[in-house]
Amino acid sequence: QVRLMESGGGSVQSGGSLRLSCRASGYIGATYCMGWFRQAPGKERQGVAATGKGLETSYAYFVAGRFTLSQDSSENTVFLQMNSLKPEDTGMYFCAAYRYHGQSGICATDGNFYTAWGQGTQVTVSS
Repeated sequence: QVRLMESGGGSVQSGGSLRLSCRASGYIGATYCMGWFRQAPGKERQGVAATGKGLETSYAYFVAGRFTLSQDSSENTVFLQMNSLKPEDTGMYFCAAYRYHGQSGICATDGNFYTAWGQGTQVTVSS
């Protein structure tokens, strides 16, 4: 069973930066995708970015150019570097994982694909 632990959330002013980390434990092989999602109060969950070893990294349009997702496969850890943060980036950020079976070469940012979820870490951006 895959277990995920997020860290790195906090409060920053608009234009600031934060770096989120997600470490996976349990069985996680080369064919797993790991992604970040966020949810603001009263709003639907949004896929932010996703990646996997040997797979293309995908980003939601609203974070492209500002957020960067990277991974340390040896540590089963992904990092979400968030720059130029905006108040609308505020929300609970969740890490998630699923076993990749497709042929597209890219990990999904649709949460319905994901089978393991972390507890989340809060990100608050003030104007």
